[in-house]
Amino acid sequence: MAPPAPEPPLHVMLVCFPGQGHINPFLRLANLLASHGLRVTFTINLSTARKMKSLPSSQCRSQELKLEPNTSSSSHSGAAVHFDFFDDGHDEESIKRVPLDQLMTLLEQTGRKALPEMVRKYADQGSPVSCFVSNPFLPWVSDVAATLDIPCAVLWIQSCASFTTYYHFHNKLVEFPTPEDQERDVVLPGMPVMKHDEIPSFLHPTTPYGFLATAILGQFAHLDNVFCVLMETFERLEEEIIGHVSKFCEVRPVGPLWLGAKASVGPGDLMEADDDCIGWLDRQEPGSVIYVSMGSIVGMSAQQRAEMAHGLMGSGLPFLWVVRPGHEEGEDADLGLPEGLGERGKVVRWAPQEAVLGHVAVSCFVTHCGWNSTLEAIGSGKPVVAFPQWGDQVTDAKFLEEVFRVGVRMGRGDTWTKLVTREEVERCLREVTVGPRAEEMRENAVRWKREAEAAVEEGGSSERNVREFVEEVKKKSVEMTRRKTETTTF
Repeated sequence: MAPPAPEPPLHVMLVCFPGQGHINPFLRLANLLASHGLRVTFTINLSTARKMKSLPSSQCRSQELKLEPNTSSSSHSGAAVHFDFFDDGHDEESIKRVPLDQLMTLLEQTGRKALPEMVRKYADQGSPVSCFVSNPFLPWVSDVAATLDIPCAVLWIQSCASFTTYYHFHNKLVEFPTPEDQERDVVLPGMPVMKHDEIPSFLHPTTPYGFLATAILGQFAHLDNVFCVLMETFERLEEEIIGHVSKFCEVRPVGPLWLGAKASVGPGDLMEADDDCIGWLDRQEPGSVIYVSMGSIVGMSAQQRAEMAHGLMGSGLPFLWVVRPGHEEGEDADLGLPEGLGERGKVVRWAPQEAVLGHVAVSCFVTHCGWNSTLEAIGSGKPVVAFPQWGDQVTDAKFLEEVFRVGVRMGRGDTWTKLVTREEVERCLREVTVGPRAEEMRENAVRWKREAEAAVEEGGSSERNVREFVEEVKKKSVEMTRRKTETTTF
């Protein structure tokens, strides 16, 4: 008698916002869950999928086609990362012309229709979806999940400090800056006093990006629809804040995901990295190179770019600089960089950041302080020069300098409009590399690196939280099956 067919693996669907800073942690979570024996479907809009360098273009011609790479070391049959896409009605070029506020609406309109169709398709194929994991910029996903009677978690891809700030703002629990009092300090439990330009800038009354605050705060209006918040942080890094948030929300810190995700689907880069970054670093002295990257969105003005260039040259150190065009410039724009820049360092349009930060030649990281970059710096043990621009970056910069004590701050974000001069750039670079506090910052960076690695090792706090999340999904899947069986019976 033949043995019974094995049960299909639990199926979790990750719904991702189309931004580089969102794709990376969602792919890392996908890899991690697949390594625990789950079938994972990574879902994103089709026009963005076409730009992801890890996906052959032939896989993106239809939302019905899915890539099934050999991604998981798990021995569980069927456990892998799969891809599925919903059509947003745009191609790679036309989507670039859609303003961000309109894109948010477009994603909701197309996604609300597409996700139930996907769920029905997978049920018909014998692989029903057991759980959704949504994105903070897509709060409507939890509505769809509730309508389908499918449990939903959310992957919070910013710090726990940012999470509690948004929560207290949404629920009007503490005083925040107002149009009448724009420089009010903010006092939050478990956190240092936040100045008006240190809270996420979307919450400031002068922000031109109020629609982004509306999107993020929508997650808190839907918080009752999610059973768990998976948080891209680790317990030792934000211990007191996590303890406070846990009093009103089920939180599971699972980061740093880039250290914990051993399997490898991706990367999900939307831009081509320079092929010679690592080769160039190999030719530099250990601990000598300044790495500069402002992420995938931030573009300096031509004037600020020139000041940065002269500050880098004045430092006397070699540098690897990822330069993005400004918002008013095209991808192929002449960046107007000063002559002689390439003799001192290497300038590229995109770099393999994890590999760069892990390289022995890199001394410090000049960063916009996006949370992905912040955790990658911490997990690599690299001190930072914090140059925040907007959103949660200003909060991350404060913590990097004052709480984690691994860097210095250069500028204060978009509510602070002063030009950072070449003299200030050079001063900050010297302070973090050879100044009187440089050794202390290096020691703190190495200590946090050890803490990050311990969190994702077997038995570490983040590794345990991932295992407990998988067990919770299994229990909820059993409950969901029982409810449907009872409904069918009656």
